[in-house]
Amino acid sequence: MSRIGKRLITLPKGVTVDLDGSHVKVKGPKGTLERTLPTMITIAQDDEGIHVGRVDDSRTARERHGLCRTLVANMIEGVSTGFQKRLDIQGVGYRAQAQGSKLILNVGYSKPVEMPMPEGVQVAVENNTQVLLTGINKEEIGNTAAKIRSVRPPEPYKGKGIRYLGEAVRRKAGKSGKGGKGGKK
Repeated sequence: MSRIGKRLITLPKGVTVDLDGSHVKVKGPKGTLERTLPTMITIAQDDEGIHVGRVDDSRTARERHGLCRTLVANMIEGVSTGFQKRLDIQGVGYRAQAQGSKLILNVGYSKPVEMPMPEGVQVAVENNTQVLLTGINKEEIGNTAAKIRSVRPPEPYKGKGIRYLGEAVRRKAGKSGKGGKGGKK
């Protein structure tokens, strides 16, 4: 049995879950999320909370058991408290700007990079170098953050680029100076 899959999902106040077969609809103070689970996964609700199980012990059912439990738990957490992801921009002249539902990045290219935000993801820029993504869908926030980071990933020599807040970038030594051992004679 999956250790994650067999854990109970408790419902916070103000969150309701509608189950229709394998279709799950979660409503909360921040919004509504829907997802259809695979047919090999069962989901039931009682007074304690939500239980996620599986129909049989096939390999695919065992693989998806913990995943589906985590997806439903993330939906419940998203509509009750929401999710956020922070990105940090480092480099001389690198900056970001939010215009409505668009993010404009100046990260060393000849033209600014404009990125439209998907529906349900809000963007805010603090100090021109910190980007804050908020929303109720954890998957959308993570994918959007990864797309923003891929515009200019941090490089290992000077550390310039877009990184997640708190991400450690391994630095490499640059070229060696003149002279030293093994040089030309």
